[in-house]
Amino acid sequence: MTTFAYCRVSSLDQDTTIQEAAIRTVYPDAIIRTEKASGTTTVGREVLEILLEMISTGDKLVVWKLDRLARNMNDLTNIVQTLEDKGAALEILDQKIDTSTASGKAFLQMLGVFAEFETNLRKERQMAGIIKAKAEGKYRGKQAVIDTEKVKQMKANGRGATAIAREMGIGRASVYRILNNYKKHFSQ
Repeated sequence: MTTFAYCRVSSLDQDTTIQEAAIRTVYPDAIIRTEKASGTTTVGREVLEILLEMISTGDKLVVWKLDRLARNMNDLTNIVQTLEDKGAALEILDQKIDTSTASGKAFLQMLGVFAEFETNLRKERQMAGIIKAKAEGKYRGKQAVIDTEKVKQMKANGRGATAIAREMGIGRASVYRILNNYKKHFSQ
């Protein structure tokens, strides 16, 4: 039996030191892998994907807290099902949950519902703040990050869309969109 541990933080300025120390206290020989990625979805979390592929019968995946693993019921259910299909278990240290027991499975499902509820509440509060800021004229949305004038100038100088995109570090579709909007604006 191998114990794998997964530690995750959301931003680059955070670290997993506390999580790793908590896991090492209980499982000093665990294979610990860390990741810096958003927890709102499992999409794009390559370290977690690799761990789930490596785990086999009798192994255990350990996380410090539930929200380090998943923040919605769908992702949590998929992870637990993947582990069950492989004959492995999940342990969440902070809540003392172990899916190798029936009570552990039931408690995990309840916590998953609450984690998803908390995420939804956070999104609602964020949207309420945006609506208020818009009403007060303080919110302008995401600002454009592509210098459209530079794109137009480069095109006027004979550069092609591919060369412009490569030089500016943007997609060709963005170049075409800017140039097409420019043509539409001046052809009317």
